[in-house]
Amino acid sequence: MEKQSTESPVSSRITWENLEEHLRLRAQGWLQDLFVAELDEFLGRTKSQRRRPLDAPPGYRNGYGKPRRLTLMGGTVTLRRPRVRGLEERFESRLLPLFARRTPGVDALLPELYLHGLAQGDFDLALRGLLGEDAPLSPAAIGRLKEKWRAEWEAWSSRDLSQLEAVYLWVDGVYVKAGLEKEKAALLVVLAALSDGRKEFLSVVPGHRESTEAWAEVLRDLKGRGLAAPKLVVGDGHLGIWGALRGVWPGAMEQRCWNHKILNVLDKVPKRRQGQARLLLRQIPYAPSLREAERLKGSFERWCQKHGLEEAAKVLERDWDQMLAFYRFPKEHWGHLRTTNPLESPFAALRLRTDAAKRFKRVDSATALIWKMLMVAERRFRRLNAPELLREVYEGVKFTDGMRADAASREAAA
Repeated sequence: MEKQSTESPVSSRITWENLEEHLRLRAQGWLQDLFVAELDEFLGRTKSQRRRPLDAPPGYRNGYGKPRRLTLMGGTVTLRRPRVRGLEERFESRLLPLFARRTPGVDALLPELYLHGLAQGDFDLALRGLLGEDAPLSPAAIGRLKEKWRAEWEAWSSRDLSQLEAVYLWVDGVYVKAGLEKEKAALLVVLAALSDGRKEFLSVVPGHRESTEAWAEVLRDLKGRGLAAPKLVVGDGHLGIWGALRGVWPGAMEQRCWNHKILNVLDKVPKRRQGQARLLLRQIPYAPSLREAERLKGSFERWCQKHGLEEAAKVLERDWDQMLAFYRFPKEHWGHLRTTNPLESPFAALRLRTDAAKRFKRVDSATALIWKMLMVAERRFRRLNAPELLREVYEGVKFTDGMRADAASREAAA
């Protein structure tokens, strides 16, 4: 069977109105030609050449298979795979895997759309509008794709971490409605800053209400897969992570999130005074030195005494040393370490989706989908400021008030 022409009357006269169709047909013809060239390379001869037994593999062309639709980012094309007979083993195309119906780019588009607000039930309608009426994206296909994501998440969750050099970790939990339980399921998330400046997710697993036991299991798993102890862990003050951290990596320093701390203090302040309290509190983590932060804390405590707000001062005092751990790291990194904002940014988009979504049938399905969305978000992460300093921190260089300890000593002496 001869290769059928992909030309169309539309190709004889290109206009603005038929440009998309013309480009699609051109791509279809080009891909079909690539099939033929791939088979020529495999057989060592073109269609018109005779086979020479001594220097060519066995096998003869046998026309083309049934038409197959392939969805690309630019639309859906129809292709026919060349058939070969007389082979000792099946001819496997590098261009189009045997059961592929979509390119990796289209598969990657689905979590992008979900992340930005498109519900699963709307995938088929939206993508057919974007990629053509023949796009093979039925609800069953979407379901199979989600199962594929679950398998990918399971493989990702067991990968070796011994080659990663984690300097800082941010930890937090995100809650979703999943399974038969009335309470939301907690997904425990760990994000790392690596010694080359990149940020990378290390763990996305279901846990029990962010308990110490659940976090300890997460950390033991990371350690068991080869991850060395980080230098600093940043998280909310109410997490079970801190008890778990002291049991698994007791040498890692602890930094509490200032955003959470300020909100907790403001909860103890009447609304009429919260504006002034917020101004005083926000100055503290932006103080240029540890000594200045202590001075500003004293100012806030005196303000609390003046207005009878001793409970607010007590909340600020709680875990005070852990609020200031970032001063022992490079000043260029303070903006990354004062809060859990590196996690809060991708979490904000997730919460919009999970809060609006119906209950997931299974916790592992919800976990796999959220993991896929976090992988999408990870591709947009920028590196930390002054990434070259991460290597110094990883190798144990000491810092005081954001400067190398030796430089800080010389400045104090001067």
